[in-house]
Amino acid sequence: MGVSDNTKGFALAVVSSAFIGSSFILKKKGLKRAGKSGTRAGVGGYTYLLQPLWWAGMITMLIGEVANFVAYVFAPAALVTPLGALSIIVSSVLSHFMLKERLQRMGILGCISCIVGSVVIVIHAPREQSPSSVEEIWKLATQPGFLIYAATTLSFVLVLVLHFEPRYGQTNILIYLGICSLMGSLTVVSIKAIGIAIKLTFQGISQVTYYQTWLFVTVALVCVISQMNYLNKLQYLGILARALVII
Repeated sequence: MGVSDNTKGFALAVVSSAFIGSSFILKKKGLKRAGKSGTRAGVGGYTYLLQPLWWAGMITMLIGEVANFVAYVFAPAALVTPLGALSIIVSSVLSHFMLKERLQRMGILGCISCIVGSVVIVIHAPREQSPSSVEEIWKLATQPGFLIYAATTLSFVLVLVLHFEPRYGQTNILIYLGICSLMGSLTVVSIKAIGIAIKLTFQGISQVTYYQTWLFVTVALVCVISQMNYLNKLQYLGILARALVII
């Protein structure tokens, strides 16, 4: 009896969370070291790019994100995305031992809430109707409802980046969390589309010639790079909020 696609996706999502959760610790240690010898990432510095430890964390995160990407190929987004919350459990436990950040009772309660919430969502996740092509995904993405959502999301991101981030980014963590989370919601849609395109291409139904495929790739790259920039600022401030950042 073969392993089902959902089981493969579930396993890959769990492995992804483990790698991504570990990467936060490595990257934060690199950011802290970089902050001692140059301009902090929290105020726009990029000296962390010279830190081998930060790059080790980056490579670990890339491995986790690749596993997460492949998970979207096999399983519905409603199953894969909630499991990303497990990375905050990994981050919290490792930060307790490696960064000497004490895990308070509220933190433990938050971890338990993440686990319970993920289990509930996964159990009650609706069955997904798999699109047959990127063009079909594009038709769904250009429906009025989603276009309104995307426009509203981008508007909020621009307001946060242009107005609130320069003024309150260093004192209010919700600014960076908001930017990463809002863009993450668009990342999930793009990554799912790319995953389906790759799966269909391997099955002999090439999706490379569709311009929609490359539009989804462009959106995913822009969103991911933007999220990484603000996530580095979050990490320097000591915020391990992967549960709120969807990629």
